[in-house]
Amino acid sequence: MKKLSDKGLNTLLWAIAICITIALVIYQRSTGPTYPLGGEILIEGELINFELIRTFGGDRDALVRLNVPNNDINGTITLKRYKSYDDWSSEEMFRDGNELVGVIPNQPMAGKVEYFITLKKNNTEYELTVDPVVIRFKGEVPRSILIPHIFFMFMSLLFSLRVGLEVFFRKKDTKYFTGVVLFTLFLGGLLMGPLVQKYAFDAYWTGWPFGHDLTDNKTLIVFIFWVIAWFVLRKKPKNILWPMIAVIAMLIVYAIPHSVLGSEIDHTKQQTEKIK
Repeated sequence: MKKLSDKGLNTLLWAIAICITIALVIYQRSTGPTYPLGGEILIEGELINFELIRTFGGDRDALVRLNVPNNDINGTITLKRYKSYDDWSSEEMFRDGNELVGVIPNQPMAGKVEYFITLKKNNTEYELTVDPVVIRFKGEVPRSILIPHIFFMFMSLLFSLRVGLEVFFRKKDTKYFTGVVLFTLFLGGLLMGPLVQKYAFDAYWTGWPFGHDLTDNKTLIVFIFWVIAWFVLRKKPKNILWPMIAVIAMLIVYAIPHSVLGSEIDHTKQQTEKIK
């Protein structure tokens, strides 16, 4: 079997890194607590598929839409603020063509509402979920801030994976790739990240030492690992240990679903106006 040239090997390693990056990004987004909760329910032989929203941005009320063409099926949305002493309140869903629509009143940034939906036909009720669904409200993030943030975070992951492959298969550009990781992670996570957080939740930083936001904390921790790796490589360019520790730290970060332990309002600890 003919041995790959250095150029061919480099191309192959980039292809592998890109594929793993795409897979990790899809996994993280689809497993996070803000990804729509999908399911299906059978009502008298009629299968209804649904997606229940778990995040909403802007200053309008959130609308939960279900595709239910059968006019004999009605719906009720029951809700209360998450982490509150509120009583549950129920409202009839209204019909918009083939859809049943439930309204969730807009909340302050980082405010959460838990809700469940009940469909009814011929005096029989069908709950879509066993447990209430939690939706988090946020402010609108300008595209000029959000797109660069996402781009640089993706690039930092891509080059992190490329570092991991480089230390085993080429051993040439490890230090250079590590520097790119540091640069993109700083821009996307530590510079653009707080700006996104400010627009979305009205706070630049809610991780340690000010809070427990896992997204902020894991960004800071993994950045520290890459700083150490970069300084080690400056003195020992062939070092494998610290680049791999940094790569593993990055993989652990991306294995954690996005927005877990994110910003939220605890209404049990502060006086706030009840849901309307």
